[in-house]
Amino acid sequence: MWPVASTVADLSVPLAGMPPVARPSNIYADDGAGMLSPAVRGVPYRIYVPNSGGSTVTVIDPSTYRVIDSYQTGLNPQHVVPGYDLRTLYATNDLGNSLTPISPVTGRPDGPDIPVDDPYNMYFTPNGRYAIVVAEARQELDFRNPHTFALEHRISVSCAGVDHIDFAADGAYLIATCEFAGRLVRIDLHTLKVAGYLDLPGSAPQDIKLDPAGRTFYVADKIHAGVWMIDAATFRATGFLPTGPDAHGLYPSRDARDLYVTNRGNGSITVISFATKKIVTTWWIPGGGSPDMGGVSPDGRVLWVSGRYDGVVYAISTETGRLLAEIPVGPQPHGLCVWPQPGRYSLGHTGVMR
Repeated sequence: MWPVASTVADLSVPLAGMPPVARPSNIYADDGAGMLSPAVRGVPYRIYVPNSGGSTVTVIDPSTYRVIDSYQTGLNPQHVVPGYDLRTLYATNDLGNSLTPISPVTGRPDGPDIPVDDPYNMYFTPNGRYAIVVAEARQELDFRNPHTFALEHRISVSCAGVDHIDFAADGAYLIATCEFAGRLVRIDLHTLKVAGYLDLPGSAPQDIKLDPAGRTFYVADKIHAGVWMIDAATFRATGFLPTGPDAHGLYPSRDARDLYVTNRGNGSITVISFATKKIVTTWWIPGGGSPDMGGVSPDGRVLWVSGRYDGVVYAISTETGRLLAEIPVGPQPHGLCVWPQPGRYSLGHTGVMR
């Protein structure tokens, strides 16, 4: 337990209502290859790509590497987010101030757009109590009903560019990255109050991911071209690994041994060992590229990522690092979602599963 302000609860106490952690040594124990929930039984395996510059979602059949559908959403979709109960996907239409619900059974929009303010990104509390709409431009985290999306609580943060989130192993708090402020903010999920800030001078923090043991948060930093390690218990930086320019997305392997880091500035993927906290290898996209956000295939053999500045999606072998396919999509593809994915429930983003 770390010391906290008097207005904040004991952050060593697990969040009430959160599903129990099956293996404390590996918070991703239920996300292994092929471990699909009954909730996604019969759902076809597809890749959903939000094209921010075209206000569309492109759907790819991963077995053929071909586009099989495309449709309009609200203005400027940034991410396709799986709902907590795994039954609906949501395109977060940032400038359209709406969510487009998508049925993973049909792969198409399922009902009218849902009005919400400034949904750059979206997550769900580990107990499923709230959807958290990350209102980046407004510098707010909006806690909403996860089904109706009615606003229930709003937290204003002194943190410009708030955009990505991950959660403590016991669900007691979240840490959000603030790209334009060069800092992180932690939120107590017992009291829904700010529990403090951590400045990373001269940084532009991007994606954030907790290690399997629940002890270290990894934070991608586009300016410093690498990944910070943040101690979960003390909320302090303990190390830094240089990976590549414009380091952006972070994805655990299906066996929870490695972390894949997308380096948007030089067309590479860095593989980090969770056990050693060292770089294992780097994979290069032939001819360069702009690997951004995505996810790992259900069997763990393919890393799917958008090519943000190249209007394509990359399929990369996690066994060899070889580029399997480069698929043209719409302009500015961003937070693509691989679906279905293994796991009991979704914490949001492009598929943060536990």
